[in-house]
Parts: sequence; C-alpha cells; structure tokens
Amino acid sequence: MPNIKSAKKRVSVTSTKTLRNQMFKSAMKTSIKKYKAALADGNKELAAATYKEAVKYIDKAVSKGILHANNAARKKSQFTLLLNAVQ
Repeated sequence: MPNIKSAKKRVSVTSTKTLRNQMFKSAMKTSIKKYKAALADGNKELAAATYKEAVKYIDKAVSKGILHANNAARKKSQFTLLLNAVQ
C-alpha cells in the first residue's frame, strides 16, 4: 500500500478507471455477441440493427482508448463482410 498522498490518489483513480473500462468493454463484447447470434440465425434485419450497435460501441472504445484504431477498423471490416454475405 502506498504511503504518499499522491500515490494513494493514483491507486484510487486507477481502480475507478479500470472498472469503467471493464464495464464498457463488457458491453461492447455483449453487443458483438448479439450481432454474431443474429448472423447465425440468418435474420438480416436484426443483424443490420445489431451491426449498427456493435460498430457504435467499437467506435466509442477507440475514442476512450480501450481499443487500438487498427483493431477497431479490422473488426468493423470483418463485421461488414459478414453482414453483406447474409442472404
């Protein structure tokens, strides 16, 4: 445990930010799972709706520094290809 006041604050702030990032990352993963489930069912309307939500979460993750920009671009590209392949 830290003894210095500024170090104690760093521990507190880091734990708060870690929790916030975990919550956001979990929500993003859930939206991605919903999208993949809609694709597996072959429901194009539901897949299109969940695609928009998943892309929105991915873009927010990039802006918050949770995902790297290239990682997000790759995910969005893969999701778009999968959506276009659904008949």
